[in-house]
Order: sequence, then structure tokens, then C-alpha cells
Amino acid sequence: MKKINLKNLDLTAYTETLKNGLEVIFVPFENKTNYFVSYATRFGSEITEFTPSGSKKAVKVPDGIAHFLEHKMFEQENGEDPFTYFSKSGTGANASTSYNSTQYICYGTKNFLDNLRYLIQYVNQPYYTDENVEKEKGIIAEELKMYADLPDVQLETRLRENIYHIHPRRVDIGGTEEEIYKITKEDLYLCYNNFYSPNHMFLLVVGNFPIDEAMQVIHEELDKKDNLPKAKISPIKEKNTVRKKRDSFTSSIQVPKIGMGLKIAVSELGEFDDLELDLYLTMFSTMLFGSSSLFRERVRNQKLLNNFFTDWDNIDDYKTLMILASTNEPEQLLQEIRMELSSHELDQDMFNRMKKVWIANEVKMADYIDSTVNNIYDDLIRYHKVIPNKVDVIRKMNIKTLEKIVNSIDFDNISEVIMLPQDMEK
Repeated sequence: MKKINLKNLDLTAYTETLKNGLEVIFVPFENKTNYFVSYATRFGSEITEFTPSGSKKAVKVPDGIAHFLEHKMFEQENGEDPFTYFSKSGTGANASTSYNSTQYICYGTKNFLDNLRYLIQYVNQPYYTDENVEKEKGIIAEELKMYADLPDVQLETRLRENIYHIHPRRVDIGGTEEEIYKITKEDLYLCYNNFYSPNHMFLLVVGNFPIDEAMQVIHEELDKKDNLPKAKISPIKEKNTVRKKRDSFTSSIQVPKIGMGLKIAVSELGEFDDLELDLYLTMFSTMLFGSSSLFRERVRNQKLLNNFFTDWDNIDDYKTLMILASTNEPEQLLQEIRMELSSHELDQDMFNRMKKVWIANEVKMADYIDSTVNNIYDDLIRYHKVIPNKVDVIRKMNIKTLEKIVNSIDFDNISEVIMLPQDMEK
């Protein structure tokens, strides 16, 4: 196995790629008693059009199929429920689908080897029939309706619809009820066979566990799994502009909400390493809108905020700063945000302070298995590798480069959404 020293973290990662393409990543914690296993595929909701392995013709599958497939993995042909199995062994288990990945996890303090083997086995045994697929449609449709009633979901969905023209990120991860009812067992097997093949997957194990014995189990279970040539994912020809600059609607809320999306074409920012660019853009948004920023202090003093949230929507070709907030003065708050973006004053002292905070947080992460798992998992999905020197990259960051990137951003390329209580006029 290849050894990767995670600098400044006092941790070592061990990696190996099986002959069939599956990546295995081990990060041992000898001073802990628990473990965490993630068996994951780089198949999420935004992959809806691809050319299957061995074919020359692209296919379009219904929105939400990655999430639907995740649901169906917990139905085994022998009738066994994986959740019940893990529960009986005193182990936690879960699964989740994002825009760009799906993972199946188990975690606990005992029965590691048995649970590792079982996790691999059930993910490698899909069982879809016309009957169980039809049954699942109703279950997922109800789940979609439940989430669609949540005001924050309504706001983010409307904002994404207005930011993106055709990109699948404008659609909820779970899809739509109309699309869900189009899914067939053949669609599920097609996606499973193409994206649950070893060269699209990885197995991440973090915690206290026997490395040699774990590797033996993995070889026994996964060496026999054939690899297929990678499916070719169709390119998405998204426009650089936002689809709609301004929108408003009403919902069952007490306090108005606002959403803003600043859409940035990566091609306009210059040549940067993916990690480096992500760090600089996150630094920019934190300096402007973080909890200790002058902006937050100012709008709090003006009593404009009930809550405030920012995040980056990272797509290969686009970076979108998402801002969501609750406020009694939506127009005034939007104006304050626009003013902050247009001025984008960057303070050297704040820049230096933020770097120190980030470095401290990275080092602190090594004390917690869940933080380490999340960090490495995100790196494997976003950058397709373990990042051994993130602290070094942060240390090398400088404000002149940040200013160069920020000065390349079109701050007029924004979409705004106002969500009002039903008794207020638009």
C-alpha cells in the first residue's frame, strides 16, 4: 500500500488501487476505539446523461435516479434488511446521495470485519423488480412532497432554478414526482452497472481497525468484481449568465426570506489549481460575510438579520456563491449584500487572521474521526485524491492573488429571490 503522510495532522493515510480500479483508503487512529467505513460511488443526481460502457449512443435517465437507486440498495433479494443486520451487531448505518456522489456507511466499535464484509456485499447485490420499483415510487414521491413543503427548500430550489439554465443542479437531488414515475428497473440496472463499477468507486476506512485483515476482506470481496470501461458523461453546455436576475413568491412563513446567487465562470478567473481556487473563493466569502465580518456586525446593528447562511456551489465550470437569509427588510438586506459585493474591500489583517484560524481548524480535525472522514471524503469527490498538504496550501495563500481573482469576477451576474409571507404583496 502507498503511504501518504498527512502533513501537520500527525496522521498517515494508506492507499491502494485494486486491479479493477477500486480505490481503497485507510486512515488509522490507534488512540480511538471506533471506526467509520464509507463505500462510495462518484454518481450523484447531476449525472443524468451519459454514454454507457460499450455503447456509442448517449442516454438520458430521469432526474432523481441516483437517489432512487440509493433507496433500492436496501432491499435485498433474500428479504434481509441491512439496517436490521447492522443494528443487531451494535453498529450504525446510513446512506446519502448528493449532487456528485452516493455513499453507504457503517460505524461502530465492534464487529468491524463482519460489518465491513456485509457492507461491501449488500452494495454489490442490487435487486430491482417491476413490483418493488413501482412500490418505491410512491414512497419517494411522499418524501419529495414533505421536503417541498419546507420553506428553506422552496427558497433554495427557486434560487437554483433562476441561476442555472440547463444544469442538473437546478433540480432537487431527489428529482421531481413526474420524473420519479418514469424510472424503470432497466434504468436502475443501467445506472448501477455503469457507475457502481469499481473504477467509479472508492472505499474509505477511518479509525481503529486491523489494516491487514481489512485489506484481506476487501480483496476477497472485491477482486472478483469485474471492471467495465468508464461510462462517458455527457458535457453540460451551461450559459455563463444567470437565467433570471430577479424573482419573488409567497409561502407559509412568518418572516420574509431572501436568496442570492453570484454565478462565476471558472474560465474567467485565470489558471488555478482546483483546491487553490476553492480556498481563495471561500476566503473571499468568509472575509465579506463570515460571522466576524464587518458586514455581519453592520446588518445586525441595523436589525436586518434573523439568520444568515453562505455556501459555495462547486461545479467544474462554475462557482456559485449561495446566500440565504431571513429578514424583516428583504429589499434593504439585498441592497446591503450588493453593496458589500461591489466594494469587496479586502483587509490584510483579517486575511492573516483567517489563515491562522483555518490552519488551527485543519490541525484540530485530526482529533476527530468524523471530521477526518468528512474532509477526506470531500477531497476524494471534489479532487479525486487525498490532499496531504492542505495546511501548506493555506500558508502559501496571499492577498494579492485573492485580489486578482476577485477583480476578475462579474458582480452583476447575480440572481435574487424574495420569499414573502402569504399575507404580504409581492
